[in-house]
Amino acid sequence: MSLFGDGLEAAVQKAFTRPAPKTAPAQMRYLVKQLKSTGAVAQMLRVSQRTVERYVKNQIKKPRPDLAARLEREVARRWQPQVRARARQRAATTGGIVIDTRARIGYTAPVGTTDDARLRHLTVALPPQYAARLFDAQQAGAGDQQLQQIAAEGLKEMYFQDGGRRAGSLEEIRFTDIEHIEFDL
Repeated sequence: MSLFGDGLEAAVQKAFTRPAPKTAPAQMRYLVKQLKSTGAVAQMLRVSQRTVERYVKNQIKKPRPDLAARLEREVARRWQPQVRARARQRAATTGGIVIDTRARIGYTAPVGTTDDARLRHLTVALPPQYAARLFDAQQAGAGDQQLQQIAAEGLKEMYFQDGGRRAGSLEEIRFTDIEHIEFDL
């Protein structure tokens, strides 16, 4: 994924009501239950079907690091889809999303003002329409650049133009060096 995509995913995961399985055998059993066959899980994880069966039966307990990472990623992707959907829906309709970032932010501004990028630490609540746009773009497979653009538009409106109350011809916000980004629903 990407910095922004991972941040959105982490925000949604905070809404989970139960922790995902931690051990490799439990994760394998969960994936087999979701995909309905050991063969499908084996193909997805790029291991043999026999290996999956041995994890399910607790004959193997500790996967190699690359398999452990794939296993954890696939379980996290599928864990509590209804809770995930409700959290996204709530953010997109009523709650909005909070962006906490420490980044070098520059902007295009009128002549006579400085548009030099400065390191800023911002915590800004964006309204639901920006949360909806971010989640829709993420679902459509948008890259980090598109998600950054949507977040920048939200920051422009809510922080730099104070929700439209400040008149100004601020045209564009640019993230040039992101040290930290975190989303919260």
